[in-house]
Amino acid sequence: MNRSTLCLVLTGAALIITGCNAVPVATTPVASVTPVATGPSQLLEDVRILSADDMQGRDTGFEGGERARAYIVSRLEAIGVQAPPFGRLQPFEAPGRTREGVKTFSGVNIVGLIPGTRVADRYIVVTAHYDHVGVNDGQIFHGADDNASGVATMLELAARLKAQPPEHSVLIVALDGEERGLLGAREFVKAPPVPLSSISLNLNFDMTARAETDGHLWVTGTYQHPNLRPVLEAVQPNGAVSFAFGKDTPQDTGENNWVEASDHGAFHAAGVPFLYMGVNYHPDYHRPSDTFERITPSVFTSATEIAIAGFRALDQALDR
Repeated sequence: MNRSTLCLVLTGAALIITGCNAVPVATTPVASVTPVATGPSQLLEDVRILSADDMQGRDTGFEGGERARAYIVSRLEAIGVQAPPFGRLQPFEAPGRTREGVKTFSGVNIVGLIPGTRVADRYIVVTAHYDHVGVNDGQIFHGADDNASGVATMLELAARLKAQPPEHSVLIVALDGEERGLLGAREFVKAPPVPLSSISLNLNFDMTARAETDGHLWVTGTYQHPNLRPVLEAVQPNGAVSFAFGKDTPQDTGENNWVEASDHGAFHAAGVPFLYMGVNYHPDYHRPSDTFERITPSVFTSATEIAIAGFRALDQALDR
């Protein structure tokens, strides 16, 4: 998650770094990954794989990002999520932030389509960015919570929707370049596979694992879209995790306002209704220590379950 408008900011104990000294993109193909079964074990396996050392922090335009992309595509194929008519991949080039100034990045969004049963011509776009900040000063920034966790939650949701189809058609979108300035999200809304007017909601997952900080999966965007809050307030807590609402009012300032803090900001700017789900700050945010080993499996599983329950409630309530 990119909860800052600056390239290098000290926020409490966490250093936000958007520059990278990663290894250039490899020219050799990336080996395919054979996924295991869906469910809690797969949820954790997705995070473990995406945050492993060989992913090199998943920076946009580098070998680690390429490896992560290959893995996510393999998972969507294994789940049976079809590509939309414009294709599975959406490549782009855009200027992005680094510690050395603005540079052009080559990124790739990954898109899947799950047709709806009630309003197939209306879409919920579920997003999660798969990039992170790469390698800095020789250290890998693993990004287990930010945002391998959001990708894993999105993949689990996709598997559930294939087993029990949604009422709306759903676009599953793994976005690239979030840490460089919401690059992939901006590209998606600039050149969407469906008209923006047909999108009922963008639901963005960014940092869904470490809810033990305060016991909440935060929902941002109900100040802007108050009709959606009662829908989610009816969703019961799961284990030790419950929804909390906020970080989206005029009184929420600086790093405590998340309206434009992640990819949903690009949808909001384009006039698309949005909700963001993510955990609060924790000491490993944007540090090399944001590793798989720091995740409590039961907490992450509960956060994913309440996120999926929230999606189901929204899917049933919208466009009535």
